[in-house]
Amino acid sequence: MLTGLIPKFHLVVGREANVGRTTAFIFPRLVGAPERRTMRFWLGFVCLVGWWLGGNLPSAGGAEADPETTAIHMITPATDRAIQRGLAFLAQVQREDGSFGTGLYGGNTAITALAGLAFLCSGSTPGRGPYGRQIDRVIDYLLAHAQESGLIVSQRGMSHGPMYDHGFAVLFLAECYGMARRTDLREKLSRAVQLIVATQNQEGGWRYQPRGSDADISVTVCQVMALRAARNAGFFVPKQTIDRSIDYVKKSQNPDGGFMYMLSVGGQSQFARSAAALVALYTAGIYDAPEIQKGLDYLARFQPQVGQVRREEYYFYGHYYAVQAMWWAGGTRWTGWFPAIRDDLLARQRPDGSWSDPICPHCATAMALIILQLPNNVLPIFQR
Repeated sequence: MLTGLIPKFHLVVGREANVGRTTAFIFPRLVGAPERRTMRFWLGFVCLVGWWLGGNLPSAGGAEADPETTAIHMITPATDRAIQRGLAFLAQVQREDGSFGTGLYGGNTAITALAGLAFLCSGSTPGRGPYGRQIDRVIDYLLAHAQESGLIVSQRGMSHGPMYDHGFAVLFLAECYGMARRTDLREKLSRAVQLIVATQNQEGGWRYQPRGSDADISVTVCQVMALRAARNAGFFVPKQTIDRSIDYVKKSQNPDGGFMYMLSVGGQSQFARSAAALVALYTAGIYDAPEIQKGLDYLARFQPQVGQVRREEYYFYGHYYAVQAMWWAGGTRWTGWFPAIRDDLLARQRPDGSWSDPICPHCATAMALIILQLPNNVLPIFQR
C-alpha cells in the first residue's frame, strides 16, 4: 500500500531490483510541476512516513542521519534562491541547438550533459516542468552527435578527452530513458553502452580515447557511473566489466586512503580523483569495504571551512563527486559536509546566477547546481 502512495519508495526498490523505468520515474514526473511546493510536500511526506516506520528503511550508510529522511532541511530559502537563479542562468545561455559550453569548450557534450542533469535534478523531466523544453534540447543535441560507433562527442570544440564527453552523455541519456519520447534513443544509447564495454583495457579501466590501451582513475569513474545508469535503465552490462573496473579502482588506492591517477605509473593522492573513486565504489554497491572507510577519512581533510579559502584544483569536479560520496556515507559525514559545501557555493555565486571556473561558467554552474540539488533525490543514479 505504501509503495503505491509514495513514489520515492518505488524509486529505491526499482533501482535495486532493476525494474522498468515507468515505476522508477513516477516521483520525478510528480515534481515536474511549475511549483516547487509540490516537491517540498512529497519530500516532507516521505520524511514523515520514514519516521513513522521507525527508521526501518534500508540505507547504504546506516540509519543515523539518513540523508533520504533529513535532506529536506538542508535546502534553506537562500539555497533555493541560489538554485533558481542558477537554473535560470543555464536556461538563458543554452544555444538553439541545445548545447552548452563557452570558448574552446563550446558545444562540448560533457558540459551539455551536465547542464541537462542540473535541470533533471530540479524535478523537470523531458518535455515536462519548468525546464522540460531545455532537457529535450539537450537530448536532441547529444543524439545528433552520436556516431555510428556509439561514441557521443562533438568535434566542434575542445575536450578533456572523448571518453569523458561520452561518459557524461551516456549518464544523462540513461537517466532520461523511459521519459523521453525519442524513437532513436534506445538504439543510440545501446551502441554507446556497448562502446564503453568494448573499450575497457586489460587493467579494468578506461582512458581518454575509445580504445583499450591504458587507463586512469578519473575516466574510469566516469564510465562506471554511465554503466550503472544504463543498467538501471534496463540495458545489459556484463558483470565482468563492472567487477574488473572495481578491481582497478581498489588497486588505485594509496596507503593514505586517497587514490592515484594511473595504476600503471603510481602517484600521490589528490582530492578530486579520490572523491570520484569513492563514488565509483558506492555506485557499484560497495558500501562497507575498508577502501570506503579509508577514502572517507582522506576526504574529510578537504571539507570546506567557513572563512577559509582554498585554491583547490578542479574545485567543482571534486565537490561534484565528494558530496555524492558523503550522501552515500550518510550520518555525520553527510550532515557535516553538505552544509559546508552548500554555504561555500552560495558565497561563490556570481550576480548573474552563475559560477565560474577555468573551464567555463556553464560547466561550473551545472556542477554547482547538481551539488546543491542533491537533497532533492530525484535521479536514480544518486539514490542510496
